[in-house]
Amino acid sequence: MTRTFAARITLLAALLAACVAHAQGLPLDTISLPPGFRIELFARVPNARAMALGSDNTVYVGSRGAGKVHAVRFDAGYRAVQPLLVADGLQMPAGVAYRDGALYVSAVDRILRFDDIEKQLSRVPRERPKATVMRDTFPSETHHGWKFIAFGPDGKLYVPVGAPCNICEPDPDRYANIQRIDVGKSADGSALEVFARGVRNSVGFDWHPLTKELWFTDNGRDWLGDDMPPDELNHAPRAGMHFGYPYCHGGTLADSEFGNKRSCSDFTPPAQNLGPHVAALGMRFYTGTMFPPEFRNQIFIAEHGSWNRSTKIGYRVALVRLQEGKAVSYTPFAEGWLQDGRAWGRPADVLVLRDGSLLVSDDHAGAIYRITYDQRKSAPKEMALDHPPKAKP
Repeated sequence: MTRTFAARITLLAALLAACVAHAQGLPLDTISLPPGFRIELFARVPNARAMALGSDNTVYVGSRGAGKVHAVRFDAGYRAVQPLLVADGLQMPAGVAYRDGALYVSAVDRILRFDDIEKQLSRVPRERPKATVMRDTFPSETHHGWKFIAFGPDGKLYVPVGAPCNICEPDPDRYANIQRIDVGKSADGSALEVFARGVRNSVGFDWHPLTKELWFTDNGRDWLGDDMPPDELNHAPRAGMHFGYPYCHGGTLADSEFGNKRSCSDFTPPAQNLGPHVAALGMRFYTGTMFPPEFRNQIFIAEHGSWNRSTKIGYRVALVRLQEGKAVSYTPFAEGWLQDGRAWGRPADVLVLRDGSLLVSDDHAGAIYRITYDQRKSAPKEMALDHPPKAKP
């Protein structure tokens, strides 16, 4: 195949994908990306929220409002087929995680486990996959009760428990924290510990590929005005850290109701303050090789978009660039879901596929998009690679 013919095939594929997306009411031509990148429709999934990659070219997708979990299979060319319904009738099953052949799903106060999920999928739709309840003792409040879940490098399942309010002083052992559970082969999920405190509502986290340290997004409180407080990107290199809620926001802003009880200096400040009320949800370190090397080990964040600002912001995928383990910039990467103050889509999560492309879920449009990079085009040169922290002398 000649380069000219291959280029034509690539162009035709891109045009076909754009036509399909447009026919389904998704104006992907409004999305702006850096030079060399393009976005296309990957799959239609109702109320698509958090995503997890299985071992057999399958992406598992949770939902918040739909109460469903789907499995999206794709072929060697990364073309998705009709999603399979894994479960429905669940309470806010936003979070999904995959490990050792099992799918884990969060449902407010419960964590469900679908063993041998690939084998079970082979019997869908004539037979629905069966789940066991791994744990059912999380708080039952639905205010910030939906949960993003993921496995850490330590093999434990990390589960955030949001504050059951906009602003309050809840039991720190039960709420406003990130917990972790041992779910090894000999464990039943009963061993649980609080890893981080002072976390109002984290709906996305990931571990640095080199240092194996936890980074997470956190949604700031409401009703302090359009521009306060910021959402946060936090860095938790060890257990036992406190990130300020409900006493301090953004590292420096004492809360109007509880700030007189504790000083902001008592807490770990954000690694990066994000936009106020952008609703920073899913985040991932970029670990692929398709994108230029300048993107390696940088952080992509799905910003769901503000709901209580007089002027809407967010509704995009942002990029936080790290250098020497520190956040040095915060910029848009993909934007355009917000047009003239109206949102036709709302990014909810991001996921790196094995070929290095980036998936973006959209619970508002009921879609998953795939962002790819054309190696023949150049990327911005000013972006620096992240490096692990230097050892102290």
